[in-house]
Amino acid sequence: MGNGTSSALGEPVTTPVNQIQETISDHCVVIFSKTSCSYCTMAKKLFHDMNVSYKAVELDTLEYGSQFQDALCKMTGERTVPRIFVNGTFIGGATDTYRLHQEGKLLPLVHQCYLRKSNKHFSDHV
Repeated sequence: MGNGTSSALGEPVTTPVNQIQETISDHCVVIFSKTSCSYCTMAKKLFHDMNVSYKAVELDTLEYGSQFQDALCKMTGERTVPRIFVNGTFIGGATDTYRLHQEGKLLPLVHQCYLRKSNKHFSDHV
């Protein structure tokens, strides 16, 4: 079988946890979602209304979506969606995210990420 790009069963070489960690480190806001989930839609609308770009990972459209959901459960303690990460940190589901927004804490978390990424980008070019 060796160290090819996939196993004999066609499973991904990198584990779902590794792929999740890579995604959340590459994007300031990541929403692990399902297309049919009303709470997921609410969460995406909140970020959209705040003019904050986000990466949505629709688990019900991924070939390995259930494995991703299992990995998210191990990482966050629950299987429910949405699972929302800001600045690499799990902040909760839709209700938790709305509460942070109402308390005025969500936007500062997002801004911290964009500042960190722009400073890193700037220092890469100096």
